[in-house]
Amino acid sequence: MPMKKILTILLGNTLYALAVALFILPNNLITGGSTGLALVFQHQFGIPVSVFVGIFNVIMFVAGAFVLGKAFALTTILSTFYYPFILGVFERWFGGSGITNDTMLATVFAGLLIGAGIGMVIRSGASTGGMDIPPLILNKKLKLPVSMTMSIFDCLILLTQMIFSSKEQILYGILLVLLYTTVLDKVLMIGRNQMQVKIISEKSEAISEAIRTKLDRGTTLIHSEGGHTRKEGYAVLTVVSSRELSKVNDLTMSIDENAFMIINQVNEVRGRGFTLHKEYM
Repeated sequence: MPMKKILTILLGNTLYALAVALFILPNNLITGGSTGLALVFQHQFGIPVSVFVGIFNVIMFVAGAFVLGKAFALTTILSTFYYPFILGVFERWFGGSGITNDTMLATVFAGLLIGAGIGMVIRSGASTGGMDIPPLILNKKLKLPVSMTMSIFDCLILLTQMIFSSKEQILYGILLVLLYTTVLDKVLMIGRNQMQVKIISEKSEAISEAIRTKLDRGTTLIHSEGGHTRKEGYAVLTVVSSRELSKVNDLTMSIDENAFMIINQVNEVRGRGFTLHKEYM
């Protein structure tokens, strides 16, 4: 495993542990995942959160390795053992005292850190272990959607914490889960959003040539026919980064100021210049 990927996984788990040690535990917040399950066992049986998470992660790791294979085990082993370790370190360092007593602030910053941390781990092609594993097993065995089963497990874990939580704590817990899920999605999409541009012009071939030679972006000419004039021609289709969008616009307008442009944001692009090495002319 490349060193850069290892460091990213470690940093992601460190952010996750910081969120738990600085915001969740000191403010008695509830949450989902293995941490939420650990809070239930801490309240009911007095088991420290880091100890329960460590034991639970190892059990889930063994189950995941057995069902999902060695490749899965290699990408999960770091998180399985590092997260409970660093969480235990932070618990001792901070001694249960956070940096704010404001529950809303704690919820917001815990959500930001957890979403960013998990997002970094998943972007590295790894898993945070723990409660990530049962949905993956169910997906392989029963073909159940991972996102759906993860949401169900999170809701069930939140419900179990209703035993010792007030109504406000439950509401904050729901807010926390929604917040870190949203941040997680944003982190996963960083750098992947691109702009799809479709240009309809009588000078489409000149525009296509300019985009290819001056911006080094690939183009596709799509046969088109005017709905009113019935005049046949070509539309230029290309995908560029957000920063290149203004350049495409200026380039197009300099060739044909009457060009018609349709711009859409696309979530992910694969191919040369994006996921493959870009070859400059």
